[in-house]
Amino acid sequence: MRLRKFRVRAYRCIHDSGEIKVGDLAAFVGRNESGKTTILQALTLLNKEERVSELDLCDEMTEELKSEVTLVEGDFQLTPKETKIIKERFPHLPEINNVRIFRSNKYVQVQYDFGSVKLSEEKDRALNSWENYAEKILNFVSTVPNHIRIQFDTKFFEGPPPKSKDEFLSEMTVFNNSLNMLASDEHHILAEWARFYQEREKTYDELLVGATEKTALENFILEHLHPRFVYFSDYKKIYGNINLDEYLKEVQRPEGIDYEEFDKAETVRNLFYLAELDTEKLEEYKNSPPKLIKLLNSASRRLTDRLNPAWKGDPIHVDLRYNPGNIMSVVISDVHRDGTVTNTGLLSRRAEGFKWTFSFIVNFAAETQRAELKEAILLLDEPARNLHPAQQMGISDLLKNLAGSNQVLYATHSPFMIFDYTPGNLLVVELDKRKHLSRIHYDYWNADDATLIPILYGLSRGLVESIVDREIGTNSRPVIIVETMSDAMYLNSFDKFLEDPNISMNPLNVVASYSKNSTLPLAIFYRNHGHNVFVILDNTLESKKIAEQLKANEFTDMQIIYLEQGGKSIESIEDLILTEDYLHAVNQTYEIKLRKEGFRNLSKEEVLARNRKGIIDSLRDIWYEHRDDGWNDFDIEEIARYICEKIALKEAEFLSDKTKDQFRGLFRLMAERIRQHQNLTAHVGLTKFQRSKPR
Repeated sequence: MRLRKFRVRAYRCIHDSGEIKVGDLAAFVGRNESGKTTILQALTLLNKEERVSELDLCDEMTEELKSEVTLVEGDFQLTPKETKIIKERFPHLPEINNVRIFRSNKYVQVQYDFGSVKLSEEKDRALNSWENYAEKILNFVSTVPNHIRIQFDTKFFEGPPPKSKDEFLSEMTVFNNSLNMLASDEHHILAEWARFYQEREKTYDELLVGATEKTALENFILEHLHPRFVYFSDYKKIYGNINLDEYLKEVQRPEGIDYEEFDKAETVRNLFYLAELDTEKLEEYKNSPPKLIKLLNSASRRLTDRLNPAWKGDPIHVDLRYNPGNIMSVVISDVHRDGTVTNTGLLSRRAEGFKWTFSFIVNFAAETQRAELKEAILLLDEPARNLHPAQQMGISDLLKNLAGSNQVLYATHSPFMIFDYTPGNLLVVELDKRKHLSRIHYDYWNADDATLIPILYGLSRGLVESIVDREIGTNSRPVIIVETMSDAMYLNSFDKFLEDPNISMNPLNVVASYSKNSTLPLAIFYRNHGHNVFVILDNTLESKKIAEQLKANEFTDMQIIYLEQGGKSIESIEDLILTEDYLHAVNQTYEIKLRKEGFRNLSKEEVLARNRKGIIDSLRDIWYEHRDDGWNDFDIEEIARYICEKIALKEAEFLSDKTKDQFRGLFRLMAERIRQHQNLTAHVGLTKFQRSKPR
């Protein structure tokens, strides 16, 4: 199941979060004590084994809580496989694709709501349930002659449903043996009982729990399909030398008790889990050096292999070494791209950030692997705390990989941990200080400016100050939002290059989006802070979806400019450059690599033969064919840098008049749209978006 919407009420500092939509990889951003952790922990109440503590109920809602209040609810979308499983067990029901799961303050168990699917709450004797099956057996027993019947032990069939198939089969075998012994001369009784016993394995597999259609379905989902929320919080760092005597003493302490001296046992346990290191084997082999060395070498190799995928920068190698005094040392080495190994030493000699990163990855990798997480909902509280941006991006890659088979919701303060700006995948949590209540923004651009700072830095690094100063926006030239950095480079360079006073808007006020999915919020932020905003889009499907979202947020067709050439749509701004001109830049930039592969120059004919929509797709196709030759990906920005640098140095003779004319057409279109918009706003005055928000 995937969580699609949720709502939290009367839980700690949250009166009512409102209905919040979430994607498969959603980030919660907010200032300290805004309620991010509370949101994540509230969602764990949807776990089937969770219980509500009175201490977690909102103090300000005492009166409301005297009645039943739904504390947390989630709308879940079932996978096709889950829908099929339910259909197979309940063939008479319509397909169930969605379910609402909720927990209240007055009811111990989680509850289910199936929306428009009508379920009977009348006792159904035809239902293939444990209750009906047990009743049939007890009815059969009642027909047995009294002198035999009084010797039967029927407690199993009078009690709750069996917890497992093994328990069911074991109890059935015991009852079968007893019946065959007591009724050995009653052939008709044995024949009647055989109907129950011979199909016992199949019977258990098909048994439901619940005497009504509704309870049977609820219990089936609870047992087989109920989603799991897995919460990850802080972990202790490990340093280098692990006292195994202290570790073993720590792990043997009773559960459920907090000790003041508790330190690193959990992290060490996770380290050994990843290494598949058995402490009993370690104890057995410590007096046999050859066996001990082999054991530790294998464990070190497994540990290294499992940690490196999440480690950015040069890989590391981890050695586990056993020392006198029952001490295990964790030794780290840097492994460079050329194969050399340097900086070998105890983990304790590394920087604090390195130790924290190492410990986090150990814990996170172990917990996710141990739980065999699949189709789980992972809740992470600031997973990249204290990490360098490069390492934060490594953790973000780890989250993206996990999101393939799981849903991931996490809290963060870092712009480097925000990589999807789609509403529902980015949520803002704010605190109302007067009421001490949290509020969640789905349309996050409407949150407080200070709360938005991490998002703004992620959207447009270095431009935050110009965005949040509303006076700058009101008195500035129009802002032209483009989808990529190369778009911005071309517009600024060609504006100077053309030197045409009739169309020049030099210097242009061009802002490049950090990524395509940041184009929409970036345009909204600028618009909301007083700027006249125009957005230039490619003619791709993704760009057209952005245009639809812009219109839904009250941008006009006048403000959305699609790239075109001679009135025809083109895929990207590079298609305004004549093929021969663009290939000149490509051949110069990739000269050494191309010659090495036997190409003197890429020709126009070779590119056009690809029959792609635009020149970029054609070149990417060529580069993909040579991926095994070390060509990697075709770098659009590298070519843009070459062309724009040549323009700046006045060495761009390779750019033809045709290319210049095609860019002139784009500038004319931009100028015309800006004039039209200025004429419109001159008549109607400032829009609601240009007026300053009250501080």
